[in-house]
Amino acid sequence: MGSLAGKVAIVTGGAQGLGRSFCEGLAREGANILSVDLRESKETVEAVREAGSQAEYLQIDVTSRAETARMAKFAMERFGRIDILVNNAAMYYGVQRKGFDEIDDAEWDKMMLVNIKGTWLPTVAVFPFMKGAGKGKIVNMASEVFFTGSQGFVHYVATKGAVIGLTRALAIELGPHNICINAVAPGFTDTEGSRTIADVTKYDTSRTPLRRLAKAEDIVGAVIFLCSDTADFMTGQTILVDGGRAMH
Repeated sequence: MGSLAGKVAIVTGGAQGLGRSFCEGLAREGANILSVDLRESKETVEAVREAGSQAEYLQIDVTSRAETARMAKFAMERFGRIDILVNNAAMYYGVQRKGFDEIDDAEWDKMMLVNIKGTWLPTVAVFPFMKGAGKGKIVNMASEVFFTGSQGFVHYVATKGAVIGLTRALAIELGPHNICINAVAPGFTDTEGSRTIADVTKYDTSRTPLRRLAKAEDIVGAVIFLCSDTADFMTGQTILVDGGRAMH
C-alpha cells in the first residue's frame, strides 16, 4: 500500500503540467483525486484511474469564494473526506517577459488575484473539513524565483514571495488544528507552461549543480512527502527543488 492509501487530495490547476503530475503521483501512493481547473481535466482523471485510484474533476475559478466552497462540498459529497490540498493553480502559462514599468495594471492585478487569492481561498474552503477531521495537509506552490529573482517577471516573483509569507502565517493559525501547511519551490521546470515563456532547450544550467533542467516528475516527490504522515511535524516550511541552484 502507498503512503497515502485511502486519503483524498484536491489538486488545483490539475489539468496539465505540474498539476497533472501531482495528481498522478499522489494517486500512485493510493490517494483518490479531485482535479480542479478552469479547463477540463479528463486526461488527468483517466491517468489517475489507470493508476488504480478514484478520480473526478471540477471546472472552477479558484479566485471565487463561492466556487471554491463548491469545490470542497463536491469533494465531501463524492469522497466523504478531504485530507490533502495542493494549491498549484497559478497565472504562468503564456506570460511574456516585460520590464517592471511596462506591466499594465490589469495584468498585475490578475497575477495577484490568481496566484495569491487563488491560494488563500481554496485553503479557506477546505479548512472546516480538515478541522473537523482533526488533521490535514496543505502544500502551496512557491518558486525558486523568490530566492533568485527573474528578469521581466517581477509580478510573478512577487506573488511567489507572497505565497511563502502566506504559508508561514497560515501555519500559525492552522497548527492548533493539526493541519500542516508547507510550500514547495520548484526551479524552472520543463512543462507545457514553461515552453510558452522560454525555449527550454536553451536554458542555462551552468549555475545548477545537477547540470540539468527539472522535469515535472522531479518535483512530485517533495509534494508526496509533505502530504504523507512522515511529515506530520513539519509546517510553515519551504522546500526548494531546483537541482541546488539556490541554497538556503
